[in-house]
Amino acid sequence: MEMIHGAKINSGIYLVIDPSMEEGQLIESLEKAVSAKPCALQIWDNFSSPDQVVPLICKIKATSKGSGIPIFINNHPEWAELFDLDGVHFDELPPDHYKLFPKLMQQRKLIGVTINNDFDLIQDAIQAKVDYLSFCSMFPSSTANSCDLVEFETVQKTRKLTSIPIFLAGGISTQSIAHLKPLEFDGIAVVSGVMKAADPGKAISQYQHLLNDLKK
Repeated sequence: MEMIHGAKINSGIYLVIDPSMEEGQLIESLEKAVSAKPCALQIWDNFSSPDQVVPLICKIKATSKGSGIPIFINNHPEWAELFDLDGVHFDELPPDHYKLFPKLMQQRKLIGVTINNDFDLIQDAIQAKVDYLSFCSMFPSSTANSCDLVEFETVQKTRKLTSIPIFLAGGISTQSIAHLKPLEFDGIAVVSGVMKAADPGKAISQYQHLLNDLKK
């Protein structure tokens, strides 16, 4: 894969890959999804077993090779270094981020973090110079069931404070995406809406089309 270390994440559809999916289906769906050019891929740390980590990450890298799509690992900076991935996405701001983030930046890794309604933590993440923020959960979601629902006012307030790319996640479907119209943001994160679709590439294109319509 052509690495893009040091680049900024683009706007668009941020695809989260659930490694607990049946492997054959996962790789087949990923091949179709990559053809539609999501702006990023995140490998969720939801592996069925520790033995699955190395071979599956290698297969995901191989499937995405040459696409130019940055690959993030969820919560494991050591894996980003070990597998030469493009970045790390943290489910929350690590307590030791003031030590960890400079190291990742020296490695030219991209850094993203999930945030919610705690504005102090949002400001801390911005000050830590993360590459993007991900608000979760915008709507009820089976894959984001540990998140409280984000208040739209929090997103609006954050947008006024920073130009860091903002992604919205949690329960965003082709039906619910229209409700995000009042918000200014850069992209959406999706999991099952793409990877479990009959045609993942077509699903990404549909989400991207709806996303473009919101910005008109």
